[in-house]
Amino acid sequence: MNEALIHKQNSYFQNLQVYLREFVYGGIDGAVTTFAVVAGGFGADLNTGIIIILGFANLLADGFSMSVGAYLSAKSDKEKYKKHESLEYWEVENTPELEREEITEIYKAKGFQGDLLEKVVNQITSNKDLWVAEMMKDELHLMMETKSPFKIGLATLVSFITVGFIPLLVYLWTYFYPSDSNIFLWTSILTALAFVVIGALKSLVNQTSATKSIAETVSLGLLAALVAYYVGDLLQNFFTT
Repeated sequence: MNEALIHKQNSYFQNLQVYLREFVYGGIDGAVTTFAVVAGGFGADLNTGIIIILGFANLLADGFSMSVGAYLSAKSDKEKYKKHESLEYWEVENTPELEREEITEIYKAKGFQGDLLEKVVNQITSNKDLWVAEMMKDELHLMMETKSPFKIGLATLVSFITVGFIPLLVYLWTYFYPSDSNIFLWTSILTALAFVVIGALKSLVNQTSATKSIAETVSLGLLAALVAYYVGDLLQNFFTT
């Protein structure tokens, strides 16, 4: 039982690592857009209930839209790869001399010459699958996506909703348990912490400086919130005067 549980946990963390990129960018979009809605509502002096409604409408609608987009994009990339792969198999079977010449030119450009070039070309063209794989990679510059389109969409949706919910958390809490605290201030602090965490994860995905990645993510969220706040304030003044 313990071994099965450990295996299940290991499998979960492996999937999390594989789809970390989707989780990170889904989370960034979720936090940025939802915090912008909250900031815009605050700037327009909307009451807590309206901000919560707008926030959740954005969270669910945009999260679904983004996850579907990620799924369709990944699915399209796989279909494109398969289509060109089938064409390359046909060309290898029906025009082998031409395809062999293309492999020769590819490896000449990489610096192979003479007997070594001939051996490499012979080795590659002796295996049809290897031959086609080389053509896909070096001629068409296409790589097979090994990740599931469904899981890409799911990871995007889960992260968008999970991280995007954070800017609504304080508003939802104070709606049911009213207090005199500055709701927007605490929302801003909590969202900034979320940006710090997601920015640090982004640095792992992109193999860049954690400090730079965190600064970029926090700045992006701040800029979106400022724009939304002043737009909300401007429109509130315009339509209520």
